[in-house]
Amino acid sequence: MILDTIAQATKIRVEKEKKEKSLEAVKTEALSLPKGDFSFEKAIAKEGMTFICEVKKASPSKGVIAENFPFVEIAKEYEQAGAGCISVLTEPEFFKGDKKYLKAISEQVSIPLIRKDFVVDEYMIYDAKIHGASAVLLICSLLDEETIKDYLSICDDLGLSALVEAHDEEEIEKAIRSGARMIGVNNRDLKTFTVDISNSERLRKLVPSDILFIAESGIKTKEDIRRLKAAKVNGVLIGETFMRSDNKMEMLKELDS
Repeated sequence: MILDTIAQATKIRVEKEKKEKSLEAVKTEALSLPKGDFSFEKAIAKEGMTFICEVKKASPSKGVIAENFPFVEIAKEYEQAGAGCISVLTEPEFFKGDKKYLKAISEQVSIPLIRKDFVVDEYMIYDAKIHGASAVLLICSLLDEETIKDYLSICDDLGLSALVEAHDEEEIEKAIRSGARMIGVNNRDLKTFTVDISNSERLRKLVPSDILFIAESGIKTKEDIRRLKAAKVNGVLIGETFMRSDNKMEMLKELDS
């Protein structure tokens, strides 16, 4: 299964990073920075639909999406277009991402950033903070409930928001029990890579209204947005649709009209 393969590769990557800079060093540095103000979830909680636009070069299902990849310019364009937040892929092997993209973008835009990666170690949360993230992604199918609770506690200490990603009823329950304040539903089945946005519509009904809800993947049209607004979804994470668009500002206006 692709998710297991990515998780395994991520564990190897983190072990290498720890040899260059220890967990203790990363933790100390992250905690010495000013505490975040949970700006990501504040942006999602605003009235209306919040757009999280993704800076993504490639994906396992589509291969290279953006040959030309001026990542800082793309992020600036998203901000100018009215995006509420930006998602930055930092997974290097399958998504051609890099932590340096996150750091560089954080120095050039003022809206909140989420580090989009496959968090399998607390090291990655502290490291996200150092690289300018306002939020991290925690994937239910990779982490047990106790680990999610521990990671949420680390996020709270740092002032980071955590988007807890679920794909089915069982994972939604797990996310709620773990204390998630933001739940994301991935419309892409990470086992088969098929996409169905009705997954978000269906699972939204299972999440209490005081928990922020984000629909991820496969969102392409104004009609998709209309359906998700009707389902009381707070935010949408859109990657490929924007990355393939030559005019991201027009695309965002079109979707949000």
